[in-house]
Amino acid sequence: MSYLDNIRTFVRVYELGSMSAAGRDLRISPAVTSSRISQLEEHLSVRLFQRTTRSLTPTEHGRAFYTGACEILESVENAEAQVVSITENPKGSLFVAAPLGVGRRLIAPQVPDFLETYPEVNVRLRLTDRKVDLTTEGLDLAFFLGQPEDSNLRIRKISDVERVLCAAPAYLAARGTPMTGDEILEKGHECLNLRFPGATEFQWRLKTPEGVRKFPIAGRYESDDGDVLTDWALGGHGIALKPIFEIADHLEEGRLVPVATETPPEPIQMACLFTHRRRQDPKTRMFMEFVIDRIGAVVRDAEKRVQLPR
Repeated sequence: MSYLDNIRTFVRVYELGSMSAAGRDLRISPAVTSSRISQLEEHLSVRLFQRTTRSLTPTEHGRAFYTGACEILESVENAEAQVVSITENPKGSLFVAAPLGVGRRLIAPQVPDFLETYPEVNVRLRLTDRKVDLTTEGLDLAFFLGQPEDSNLRIRKISDVERVLCAAPAYLAARGTPMTGDEILEKGHECLNLRFPGATEFQWRLKTPEGVRKFPIAGRYESDDGDVLTDWALGGHGIALKPIFEIADHLEEGRLVPVATETPPEPIQMACLFTHRRRQDPKTRMFMEFVIDRIGAVVRDAEKRVQLPR
């Protein structure tokens, strides 16, 4: 197993471009990471990386070995998966990413029941509203809202999520209640913006009589955390675009009020991403099946509870 550990370490160093980053990812010290690479180089009698004080780059031998190393690890994982699937006793660490709102409200509540059912699995849940990279970040699954850009990944759709434009009664009392997206722009309403590194579009897609249109919104408030936008909206600071399941309680209690109801937002897809290789792993497959039905039901229930003007 030590040789396989060395290969796994090499692959993560290659993909992350850093000994320290690979060590953190694998939960080993920098010294162990460096030692494993040195052992592998000694075994192969070649240098796999060129090292300087500021950079680490793969050599020609390293680039060639990376392809074969990935194939070796994939073969081992597939063999292990076949054995585990027979016993239906998954084990090991499962790395899952999700947007903040989805992760906090939908994914995290399901994890304890899943771990109770499968006690030999560890779930590492990473929550962020930024775009994640399954390969470089070592993820098994990534839940998301929207449309993925990477066509090499597999998608499992969960549902189309209804969204709403909303604001606090205090904001609307001071600024008026816009009925359309055009009124939001024309009257200079404060739009609460969800933006994060790598975001390419800062527009709201709203349904109009002419079809879906993009509205170039603007505002002084911006965050990469959707819950921060909810707090700002509750504080009367502007209009937010939110999935209904995230704010159903606020809508029911009147703390937030739907606006621009004549041009409602286009629903957004909620799905999860995985690579073909990860899909073969029983713990990945079982977590998907365990979670998807449950969170789909939560979203549908929240949408039924909130009766929006049409």
